[in-house]
Amino acid sequence: MWRHQVEHVVPRKHHGSDELENLALACLRCNLGKSSNLTGRDELTGQIAPLFNPRTDDWNRHFTFDGARIVGSTPIGRVSVDVLNMNEDIRLRLRRILLENGELD
Repeated sequence: MWRHQVEHVVPRKHHGSDELENLALACLRCNLGKSSNLTGRDELTGQIAPLFNPRTDDWNRHFTFDGARIVGSTPIGRVSVDVLNMNEDIRLRLRRILLENGELD
């Protein structure tokens, strides 16, 4: 069974606090992918962009779905998909199962 971990949105390494507004739940794979990263390189523009902040950013603005695949529609979305490995095979398989069972829309 996959469990979620408490993640620092701004890591302690970058002077992030333990206050609730800086904490979010993350799956193990996202948490390991993010590590202490705050940014990533957008493959489309070549520019550095911040990672998605679940406390301040709107999911629907930065991401869309193409079947089970998550697609970044902004630089924030694209670097988050890349850094967090959101479309690795195991995740795509799980999302397909959830879609087939009507548990993901």
